[in-house]
Amino acid sequence: METKWLEDFVSLAETRSFSRSAQLRHVTQPAFSRRIQALEAWAGTDLVDRSSYPTRLTAAGQTLYPQAIETLQGLHTARAMLRGHASAGHDVIEFAVPHTLAFTFFPSWVSRLRQGFGPIKSRLLALNVHDAVHRLMEGGCDLLIVYHHPALPLELDTNRYEMVTLGHEVVAPWVKPDADGAPRFCLPGSLGRPLPYLAYSPDAYLSRIVDQLLHAAPQAMHLDRVYETDMAESLKAMAMEGHGIAFLPFSSVRKEVKSRTLVSALPPEIDRLEASMEIRAYRQRPSAAALAGEPSQPKHAAAALWDYLVAMPPDAVT
Repeated sequence: METKWLEDFVSLAETRSFSRSAQLRHVTQPAFSRRIQALEAWAGTDLVDRSSYPTRLTAAGQTLYPQAIETLQGLHTARAMLRGHASAGHDVIEFAVPHTLAFTFFPSWVSRLRQGFGPIKSRLLALNVHDAVHRLMEGGCDLLIVYHHPALPLELDTNRYEMVTLGHEVVAPWVKPDADGAPRFCLPGSLGRPLPYLAYSPDAYLSRIVDQLLHAAPQAMHLDRVYETDMAESLKAMAMEGHGIAFLPFSSVRKEVKSRTLVSALPPEIDRLEASMEIRAYRQRPSAAALAGEPSQPKHAAAALWDYLVAMPPDAVT
């Protein structure tokens, strides 16, 4: 049994909605439903009455609900006590960062930080978006760094978490050029000859951004999905080998664009096909941490960095 199953169950009991709880838990609704089913399999009985709307708990679910809250509170308290013993590395700032940002944004951002803020000691936790957000919610990192797009907002309680914008990123289609420097594959393609498409896995955050971008394109894009992965860096490597078109963050292809080892996959008649996103940092408010039984003040180094980020204008990654 995993503790996140209990957290999912508590959320469902409070919202009485699978879709709303899935949003709050930063997971797809099918994945959220599977985790509730896994908890029911562990319990050996139904916990949720699925024949009613809004969702109701069964008698067994009503019994488990207060026990789940007590168990989670006990675990959080124990974790806070254990962390109180861990004095080593108190000046190390822990970042939870989705994989793409860990490769494309984070290294150069830290370089700029050291020029303005000064030396920092950091620990990078490269995760998928859901697990990175979960790290912050569990108190398992000092700062969370993620993309933000208005169509896919990160729904974190503003009473508990605060945010600062670090920069902006643009995702656009890139492709290997041919011997004459022209794009090897040029959008939009055709029904009879769709273009090889290097795609993000369906559950990846950037997959949903690109899907919306293609849906809103001024004309239909004819693409043949020949490869998919969670990692933008893997898509870039495949694009550089000439395997197809990839929608990539500009921060990951800046050097390749300058050297023209990657070029835009757009023809002259299509002005632009890109999605703009913010890059945001989140932290738990010190007052919220105190209510959760955790240290009332963040690490000195993390607090000083946060104050610096709030005072600085965001970088334009584009």
